[in-house]
Amino acid sequence: MAEHSSSRHSNKRKPSTPQTSGEFSSGWRTNEDHFEVAIVGASFAGLACARTLATRGISTAVLERKEEPGEAPHTTGILVREVADEWDVPEELTRKIHGVRLYSPSKAFLDLTSPGYYFLATDTPTLMRWLAAQAEEAGARLLTNQPFQSAVRIRNKFWLESAEITCGFLVGADGAQSRVARDFNLGTNQSCLIGIELEYEGVRGVDEDRLHCFLDSELAPGYIGWVVPGLGITQVGLACQRRGKPELERFIQGLEKIFDFRRARIVGRRGGLIPVGGPVKPLGCADVLLVGDAAGLASPLTAGGIHTALHFGRRGAQLVSDYLYDGGPQPYRALKDEVPWFSCKRLLRFAMNRGIPNRLLNLALENAVFRSLAQTIFYHHRGLLSAAAWREAMTVR
Repeated sequence: MAEHSSSRHSNKRKPSTPQTSGEFSSGWRTNEDHFEVAIVGASFAGLACARTLATRGISTAVLERKEEPGEAPHTTGILVREVADEWDVPEELTRKIHGVRLYSPSKAFLDLTSPGYYFLATDTPTLMRWLAAQAEEAGARLLTNQPFQSAVRIRNKFWLESAEITCGFLVGADGAQSRVARDFNLGTNQSCLIGIELEYEGVRGVDEDRLHCFLDSELAPGYIGWVVPGLGITQVGLACQRRGKPELERFIQGLEKIFDFRRARIVGRRGGLIPVGGPVKPLGCADVLLVGDAAGLASPLTAGGIHTALHFGRRGAQLVSDYLYDGGPQPYRALKDEVPWFSCKRLLRFAMNRGIPNRLLNLALENAVFRSLAQTIFYHHRGLLSAAAWREAMTVR
């Protein structure tokens, strides 16, 4: 067992022995273990945070309630191009998709593209294990089968009884219903979508260079349905406002008129809550910080959150490092000034929650203004209100 020094400088501490992918430290614990930072949740945000902290020489533990990262993922796993630009994700774990095919309730469709832009479908479980291995190779300690139960503040430390460790700083990366947020009376997600997805083998007739998105205010009030040509599978899902229940079976019955399900078989299921209310307040307190879905850092409009999870997971780690060793401000105060507050998207989310009748959605695809708006929503990588995004939207015919 490697020693965990309190020094942030890698040349003054003996790093943890790197573990290969899949060799996680399930069940590892001693009564004397202290870490400078403990992260609850081996999520995208949690693992990005752990890797950066460990790279900076900070002793870091990640508590994950599952047997291994990526088990039963709660996300479709679509990466926007910005993730590929910032993270060198292994090519074999992704597949490029260049366009969006947007369907009306009547199943008429509109194809949208943006020059030079693409999305990445992923082998999400394997991608999560790769991120975990990256964090461990940097020196972080991953503790699996370790659900977070409570953290008791004892002077200048937190005692995490379930894992039998102490830490000086605690990061909550434990999802939309964060236990860390509840335990420390932090902000919690008040507006969520509920989504469910099936993984299929054998679906035919799906254009593999399109994200297939379906508007239907009856089946997906407040959001959309989707068909994603993934890596060796086809992902079929539906999400709606939390107070509803996704009628996935009815949705699939409609898809059978477009795609060939005759030889299809279900090989997996995913599901969970998607925060769409914007960043929570507060984002933390003394020596505690929320990141990822726990912090509400997903787009209120598209519900995409992987890019912000990775970006602000890493940024949160930098702020924690600055706070612990360089006299920086409390990380939650600093992060509050940097996270996007999604003002425009929250207004659009309010409108989406009110619903648009299907008869109007059927007419919308023929409307130039609607097509421009759809273009801007799906390809808003320069900012939803940026001049460049709107210039591109105006070229849609």
